[in-house]
Amino acid sequence: MIGIIFATEEEAAPFLVRYERGRFEDLAEGESLFDDEIVITITGLGKIKSTLRTERFLQQYRPERVFHVGTCTALNDHLHVGEIVAAAQVFEGDRIELEAPSYPRMPLEAPFSEIAQGTLVTQDHVARDKSEKTYWQRIADMSDMTGYAVAYVAATYGIPCHILKVVTGHVGDDSRDFRKTLTSSCERIGDFLLARLESMAQPG
Repeated sequence: MIGIIFATEEEAAPFLVRYERGRFEDLAEGESLFDDEIVITITGLGKIKSTLRTERFLQQYRPERVFHVGTCTALNDHLHVGEIVAAAQVFEGDRIELEAPSYPRMPLEAPFSEIAQGTLVTQDHVARDKSEKTYWQRIADMSDMTGYAVAYVAATYGIPCHILKVVTGHVGDDSRDFRKTLTSSCERIGDFLLARLESMAQPG
């Protein structure tokens, strides 16, 4: 059985309403549901929620592999809105020290060769424009608020973790169409998952 971890109900909704005729459609933040193939949870935003709820999720269900799925903000112009990206590595980006960090960078396997790969930084506080980018944001391709926590907890349990993100915007870009873009981006990654569930369940 594979685990799928979403950060928010909005990110999860397009997948949930279409998977098995909506049998998981009522899944709420902090809850988990499962069948013979997959087990799904929604952690909520932020590193604390995602850490605690991922740990509880893995303790209870022990999936063979975990896919953390959600949205991200692009930190450079190489990634485009609506593009699905696999995290090849992820690191925690709220710390100040640059040497011997308590939470090291984590390399991750990118399971789908047909999509782009990038470096993900997880932060509770993100820059509002390009001139404010921190050291960690300058060396990353995208940012989120949950990815590192999920990957770190999965690693402590010895469970392979893959992170799939869809770009909803660029740092400093306050688009009036953000809500529309967010909705379409969540639908796109939901379609992506539904089309690949069989291959996601394969080992390796």
